[in-house]
Amino acid sequence: MDSSRLLFAFGITLFAGLATGIGGVIAFTARRTNTTFLAFSLGFSAGVMIFISFTEILTEAGDIMRLNYEANTAAWLTFISFVAGIGLSAAIDKILPSEGNPHELKRVEQMHPESLNPDKPECERRKNRNRGGHCIGDRKLMRIGTFTAIAIGIHNFPEGIATFMSAMSDVAVGISIAVAVAIHNIPEGIAVSVPVYYATGSKRKALAWSVLSGFSEPIGALVGYFILRLFNTSISLGYVFAMVAGIMVYISFDELLPAAHKYGKHHVAIYGLVSGMIIIGISLILLG
Repeated sequence: MDSSRLLFAFGITLFAGLATGIGGVIAFTARRTNTTFLAFSLGFSAGVMIFISFTEILTEAGDIMRLNYEANTAAWLTFISFVAGIGLSAAIDKILPSEGNPHELKRVEQMHPESLNPDKPECERRKNRNRGGHCIGDRKLMRIGTFTAIAIGIHNFPEGIATFMSAMSDVAVGISIAVAVAIHNIPEGIAVSVPVYYATGSKRKALAWSVLSGFSEPIGALVGYFILRLFNTSISLGYVFAMVAGIMVYISFDELLPAAHKYGKHHVAIYGLVSGMIIIGISLILLG
């Protein structure tokens, strides 16, 4: 195996994964009390995730399945795996206790825009009455950022494998995929860093979480490297991609969009959703 090609493949996978940190930096340009930016960013990220899930990840899963199964069987297996991903996310909501479930938002009784600003009296009065010394909105935002980071990590893990494998087989294809992944990792970094920044007021923590969410891609490349030396994982990758698509769609509709709407910015969230789809769609066409 060509060592220079190997280093190149790992290098561009690392580049693609750490692009989430760019999104983390972009998030700092917003004022801490700018709920319009928060709603738009969450909507934008949902748009990117939904578009990528249906047009890229699920399509790739179907292509892989058709290479290994008859067309009708491949379609059913892709669909079942997609639904399984949705079911897995839904099961997490049901199984975990409400206090320890970072994805469960419905248990939070109060979510007023004024609670996003810790300088406001109402929020200040609640701080000592809520466990952890934070406002209700702050705890909720931290849960959003944390779970989004985990979800994006799950999403990026198979993408790391795919980017690595593509680069090993064809440099040009590998670069194209890495750039495309990096572009849509930027708003994913925003999806992580904005809630964390709003919740903690710390740029360092927000950036750390956004960068951390992208580290699963080079880790995926490393794991994929060792697995591919032992097994033919093309079939397994088809199942994984379809499940990840289901997970990301569930997160977008159950977490990101409702969270954006709760800040009283319904239309802004929709504008963000549409903008995310348009921008990532154009970028994928230009890079395609």
